[in-house]
Amino acid sequence: MNLSLLTRALPYAFLATLGLSAPVAQAQEYRVPANTPAHIKRAVESESRSEQQVARDAGRLPAEVLTLADLNEGDHVAEISTFGQYYTPMLVEAVGPAGKVEMYDMPYLAAFSDGNVGKAGQAFADANENAKYHIVHYSDISFPAGLDAVYNVLYYHDLEGVDVDTAVMNRKVFSALKPGGKYVIVDHLAEDGSGWRDSTTIHRIGKEAIIDEITAAGFSLLVDSDILANPEDDRSAMVFSPGMRGGTDRAVLIFQKPR
Repeated sequence: MNLSLLTRALPYAFLATLGLSAPVAQAQEYRVPANTPAHIKRAVESESRSEQQVARDAGRLPAEVLTLADLNEGDHVAEISTFGQYYTPMLVEAVGPAGKVEMYDMPYLAAFSDGNVGKAGQAFADANENAKYHIVHYSDISFPAGLDAVYNVLYYHDLEGVDVDTAVMNRKVFSALKPGGKYVIVDHLAEDGSGWRDSTTIHRIGKEAIIDEITAAGFSLLVDSDILANPEDDRSAMVFSPGMRGGTDRAVLIFQKPR
């Protein structure tokens, strides 16, 4: 296996599931904030989550992110790139039986490891009545209408490197969301003003590139949060570098379709 080629083609969160990312510093204890809505607290604390997933919580603050995104019971949401399924079990638990989670993986990810990634995604959907698994190139993606939210966590920067037409994809997200629906993006930040320059090398992206592209599709920027900011990260290191996993300076951006 050519590791250089692999790290260029595959997203960071997926590499972590293969044991190819940098080691994680000793996990800190994560506590769900006291003001977290009950359905999100239930989801984050669910015993269905693996030890590996829970170990990432201190660096990812899932309760804070999902609360900021205004995830509600009964929501119909889509998740773009579910490899590793970090957020997927929490989304399924939080929306509950009245809600639904649409899981989307690209064909190259689903086919990886003799198709085991795709099999794992389908197995998860089979085990959860409120989840459905899709394998599709994101330029050709087709969402159900009337979605409450679409989540894209740590993958937007990879879209250019796998030949996704982001303008087309973003317009499809916009069309599928109900008025007031949210488009939630979390990603590793590159140097301000750098745009897509570092997306296929150190797996980072300039925040302005995300904002410009998604607002061009008709969205308004609702939230630009620093809850995952790390001022000690100068944004020049590869996100796989030792000590970087869970410690990159990340943007949390929430866009809204006008009501």
